[in-house]
Amino acid sequence: MVNEGAGAPRSRRGSHKVVPSSDQDGTGAERATRDVPCPSNGTVEVEHIISTKLQLKKKAEHLKADLMRQFDTQVNEFMDSLIEESASLGSSHVSTVFQSLSDKEKSKLRHTQPSQGPSKQFVIRRSLLDDLFEVNHIRTIYHMFIALLILFIFSTLVVDFIDEGRLVLEFDLLVYAFGQFPLVVVTWMCMFLSSLVVPYVLLSVWASVYPMSNYRALWTVLAGSLLLLYQGLCLGFLPMYVVLKNGLPPASCFILILEQVRLMMKAHSFIRENVPRVRSLERNKTNSVAVPQFTQYIYFLFAPTLIYRDNYPRNPCIRWGYVATKFLQVLGCLFYAYYIFVRLCIPQFRSISMQLFDLRAMVLCVFNSILPGVLVLFLAFFAFLHCWLNAFAEMLRFGDRMFYKDWWNSTSFANYYRTWNVVVHDWLYYYVYRDFLWMTQKRFRAAAMLVVFTVSAVVHEYVLAICFGFFYPVLFCLFMCFGMAFNFVLHDRRKGPIWNVIMWTALFLGQGVLICLYSQEWYARRYCSIEEPSFIDLLKPRSWTCYPQTNTAVFAH
Repeated sequence: MVNEGAGAPRSRRGSHKVVPSSDQDGTGAERATRDVPCPSNGTVEVEHIISTKLQLKKKAEHLKADLMRQFDTQVNEFMDSLIEESASLGSSHVSTVFQSLSDKEKSKLRHTQPSQGPSKQFVIRRSLLDDLFEVNHIRTIYHMFIALLILFIFSTLVVDFIDEGRLVLEFDLLVYAFGQFPLVVVTWMCMFLSSLVVPYVLLSVWASVYPMSNYRALWTVLAGSLLLLYQGLCLGFLPMYVVLKNGLPPASCFILILEQVRLMMKAHSFIRENVPRVRSLERNKTNSVAVPQFTQYIYFLFAPTLIYRDNYPRNPCIRWGYVATKFLQVLGCLFYAYYIFVRLCIPQFRSISMQLFDLRAMVLCVFNSILPGVLVLFLAFFAFLHCWLNAFAEMLRFGDRMFYKDWWNSTSFANYYRTWNVVVHDWLYYYVYRDFLWMTQKRFRAAAMLVVFTVSAVVHEYVLAICFGFFYPVLFCLFMCFGMAFNFVLHDRRKGPIWNVIMWTALFLGQGVLICLYSQEWYARRYCSIEEPSFIDLLKPRSWTCYPQTNTAVFAH
């Protein structure tokens, strides 16, 4: 009624004109207005006004989207430049000292320090998920995962109540997975205390002798040999012997072996960052600035980074509520993984492992394993890279929280490898890739990338082989074959949403393959055990030939 009353006076005056308020040039709306004849009543005019408003609204939405994209790009460029400038200010004193050196000392310093570019700069910044969770739309996704966990718990309780006639709250799988935990703690204490003493003492003794000795090469070889002997026996052999000798369950194995790898990487970084400093200051005949303080080394061993620095940017205070929240989220992820295995993995693989291995069974197994595989991937990322590292960073007031980047937006596997785990990527980049280029004088970049992939694949497969108790190089083959191929095919020049879809599809499929094949082999090793296996039996996948006749040997977990 209001529109008709408003349209009637215009028709009696015999004029019709609409002035757009949101169009940049107004030509589209004016042309549409002139083409429409004056109506004899208000109905046609009202319909025309509505259509014109819809056109203007659509143009305004397009304009808003363009402006938001431009604004987002400019803000990102500004923040990146600001971070780089603030980081460069922290190293200004290094430039001053470098300029005070003579030309001969500058040349010697350049050749003694294997550097291919700027070193990693640590700045105060939050983790990406902490920023994203402040947006209600993103936090809703987090709530959806919590709701899914509630449904897993409810379904497990209902099924147990139907089968057993009572509520079963024993969590036997978690108890089994973390078995012999006191032995794990004792072994870790030995590993940590040795890492606390041996690398620092070796560096201190070598640094005190090296500048004044006439046998520098001999002292360097001796100290390096002792360090390698320590890493091979104490950090290498000891945890592996404890795991294999005592038959530790998977979760306890992962704790020891991952800590073994972490401490070895930290020891390498500490020696690698300080040896060039001692060599560059050998003419000063002083040890005051060559060896860092012991407290700095202790802080580095606990800090959530694998790159050593004497000092890191620190936050002013500790938020203990934030720390408690992160540890509770880690505990929640453990129970989440428990229900995923109980509801999605164990029933499936217990029945599949009783069947003969063929192509049809494998294909069904892979696709049925995609959902639990992806959920485990998300849980591992959230529990460790976000919650665990942020909890320790908060307790240590460690300022740089960029433990990962927006890997979920990657349109190439090259970018995914760089952003999924920034902590490990930085270590591989600075101590494997760049040092390899320094040794080869930047002549073999492809070979340097191949070395990085090989080191990463070997370490991953070593962890899985020790923790699972069998050698089945599925992850190694995926790394060295498909991982290398995707790194060159899905490279950084691939842009657009379709490449992000391809990346996620390949990632989902890879997780299904890993969960399926490793789970099948796990059950096959228990169904078809060999009393005195030969070396070939240890290397040959048992799931290819295992076909148990009865269910009497079913392994509960």
